[in-house]
Amino acid sequence: MAGLKVHGPPFSTCLMRVVACLYEKDLQFELVHVDFNTRQQKTQPFLSLNPFGQVPAFEDGDLKLFESRAITQYIAHEYESAGTQLVCADSKKMAIVGVWTEVEAHQFNPAAARLTTELLVKPARGVATDSVAAEENGSKLAKVLDVYEARLAQSKYLAGDCFSLADLHHLPCLHYLMGTRVKELFESRPHVSAWCADILARPAWSKVLALQKKA
Repeated sequence: MAGLKVHGPPFSTCLMRVVACLYEKDLQFELVHVDFNTRQQKTQPFLSLNPFGQVPAFEDGDLKLFESRAITQYIAHEYESAGTQLVCADSKKMAIVGVWTEVEAHQFNPAAARLTTELLVKPARGVATDSVAAEENGSKLAKVLDVYEARLAQSKYLAGDCFSLADLHHLPCLHYLMGTRVKELFESRPHVSAWCADILARPAWSKVLALQKKA
């Protein structure tokens, strides 16, 4: 197997998404640190891997990819027989996984990522939180979680009874938000709360957090 490389800082939510996938698949990889303080992601040679100057970037031999969700899709399909089965051979089941991965990207993530910025990133940098933006995005997230609560009353995971990419993609923002005041939005919905506890306790996710501690 060609050497796998992931480029980016270990605290990036998008990089964490890719690393979680690699750990679920029991794949060996090299983490290549990208220094945001020196804006390394905006210079060569990184721009040859991701022309938008954003992390992560990914290499599998001579294949170079960017965009975290595209990377996880590739890993899940290319190494389907390894580790956790994150995709389905059955076309109908895979379509359901696809629906909920799209929901994460277009419904959950915009509000969750903005809340992560407002409630964690800005305070860590000594920048004031935009309380209006935090309130608005908290309301948006609550509406998404209402849909999740109804869905998770019917199945253990978002795409059915098996953990999939649809669940995995939530982990980075979910992890960060559970350390903020919006944790209550998750815990007040019993099926969402149980789902959160389940996926955050996965061994692969524990490895992601351990990797951060080594950084």
